[in-house]
Amino acid sequence: MINVILLGFGNVNSHLLRAFSESEEAAVIQVFNRSKIDLNTLNDIPFTSQLSELKDADVYIIGIADDAIASFSEKLANQNKLVVHTSGSAAIDVLSANNRRGVFYLLQTFSKQQKVNFQKIPICIEAENKTDLKLLQKLGKAISNNVVEVSSIKRARLHLAAVFVNNFVNYMYQIGSEILKEDELSFNLLQPLIAETASKIKTLSPSEAQTGPAKRNDKKTIEKHLHLLESEAHKKIYKLITAQLTQKYGKEL
Repeated sequence: MINVILLGFGNVNSHLLRAFSESEEAAVIQVFNRSKIDLNTLNDIPFTSQLSELKDADVYIIGIADDAIASFSEKLANQNKLVVHTSGSAAIDVLSANNRRGVFYLLQTFSKQQKVNFQKIPICIEAENKTDLKLLQKLGKAISNNVVEVSSIKRARLHLAAVFVNNFVNYMYQIGSEILKEDELSFNLLQPLIAETASKIKTLSPSEAQTGPAKRNDKKTIEKHLHLLESEAHKKIYKLITAQLTQKYGKEL
């Protein structure tokens, strides 16, 4: 059994708590957070707000804001323990060298109230020695079927790509929702289209799956869309993406 302590209780670590609680190979033995947490969510797992009260564990997982990781890790006692962070963009060496360092990055978007299937989530790991890497592999496989070793440099680019396909795409959903609200139409009307678009890339490359007026160089439809858009911000985004698509597929507006 791998004993884990969660340091911070944001979206990632709260989901990790649920995942490890269902595993027979790893267990959370303590949760640290600066502010008190609703104890009902901890399933009787000990809680502390004092770093001096941390128990002995195999892995300490920091799940806090990226810009706070370095200073926080410096506050941990120098006990030669394996301390990892869950950031996609922060390098392994932002962690203090007071302890052994590693990364346990979950390539998924998390919302506290939305349960996810951990078995399908890629877990990207990194460590400074083979022993710690094997431990993180075992920890990852305790909750996921997809554990891969990824260096800090490659993980940063992976995180960048994730921002495009997740955060930016979700913002497009928001724009679509705002457009529909202007005519009192439900966003639910778009959900089958969203689901089909996401499903297609399981068998087609993004380039092969691309459709729409920009790819067809359908100038009349493009002009009509621009006329319909009331928000100048939405017009700028439409023009920019349309221009990129027409350039990508060898056509001009």
